[in-house]
Amino acid sequence: MTREDSTERENSTEGSESVHGEQIVLDGVTKRYPGTSSAAVDNVEMTIPAGEIVMLVGPSGCGKTTTMKMINRLIEPTEGRILIGDEDVTDKDPDELRRHVGYVIQGAGLFPHYTVGDNIALVPRLLKWDKKRVEDRVNEMLDLVSLDPDTYKNRYPRELSGGQQQRVGVARALAADPPVLLMDEPFGAVDPITRQRLQDELLRLQVELRKTIVFVTHDFDEAVKLGDRIAILDVGSEIVQYDTPEQILTNPASDFVRGFVGAGSALKQLNLTRVRDVKLDEAAYAHIGDDPSAALAKAEELGRSHIMILDDKHRPQRWVSIEDVNSGGIEKVSRDHELEVLSMTSTLNDALDTMLTSRHRVVVVTGAKNRYEGVVRTETIMDAMQAIQQGEVGASETTVEDIEEDAR
Repeated sequence: MTREDSTERENSTEGSESVHGEQIVLDGVTKRYPGTSSAAVDNVEMTIPAGEIVMLVGPSGCGKTTTMKMINRLIEPTEGRILIGDEDVTDKDPDELRRHVGYVIQGAGLFPHYTVGDNIALVPRLLKWDKKRVEDRVNEMLDLVSLDPDTYKNRYPRELSGGQQQRVGVARALAADPPVLLMDEPFGAVDPITRQRLQDELLRLQVELRKTIVFVTHDFDEAVKLGDRIAILDVGSEIVQYDTPEQILTNPASDFVRGFVGAGSALKQLNLTRVRDVKLDEAAYAHIGDDPSAALAKAEELGRSHIMILDDKHRPQRWVSIEDVNSGGIEKVSRDHELEVLSMTSTLNDALDTMLTSRHRVVVVTGAKNRYEGVVRTETIMDAMQAIQQGEVGASETTVEDIEEDAR
């Protein structure tokens, strides 16, 4: 099943009423700086559908960030119209506009002298929300990005890791429930493992929130993983191809696009299939404080040596060996912060990378609100790769030999 098929399945399940974003239309948008002979952004025409993630990708200096910043008028367009929904925002007060458009930058951009809670509360307070509503929203946003409010609300940005700061940046951008979220290379300053987790978190949030997201990146693999559509831009923000990741990988519009996609397109096909598209395996699991006898029986039935421990919200905490369960029970189990976890929106490429470093040869999968859904095993990935070879999973011309060659 391709991502396009899977998206259609999700849309039909959740219904159009779950889309909380607004369509964005760029109509002849141009930016000329004084004293320059050519436009930085030249007559861009683009429609960004409501509730989709659209990735802007292109070489340095092509105008992708300038194009995005004109949407919330951090950069004023010289010509053209920008519509969010039915409203031409070029006629709107810029400060008022920005309070209704979320904005996330690289490094989170948090105010260092504000607590986490105060950072998230910034825009709701500017909108004059009452104190109780602001407090509830801060707690809700921290929970949404998987940060415990009681633990993190009163901390300062310097007390957080880079990945945690970026999560707070996303929470702040979403706090006033804007229909549009602009993201300017937000994950570019974190390590690869954290980056993968943040990407997964964004996709998980998008399933729940269905905002319209415009995301600038220089990383084509990130664009393939995150984007419902990708716009590949050349100098002056000329749109060379604007299409789904599947179409760009399988039918590049020009030599420029082929060159930009680069080598390894067969391996990139693994980014087109999500964990939700493959059959998950079972693990034996028990909740903290439960009688573990049923989980032990299940582990014996499945031939497993470890049990997954979940908290009272069905969120995975850690693997515990059968021997440790028998000797000490599961009354008190702390969370393993190194636990390998995938989301339902993770790609098979993510799954493969994580599987290669997994301590347990299986990886836990979580869904909405980080609830446990099952596990992915090595055999699952191999079966999926075989399906790709047979043209069953979104890549009709890709073979396992191609993938192995690309990996080399």
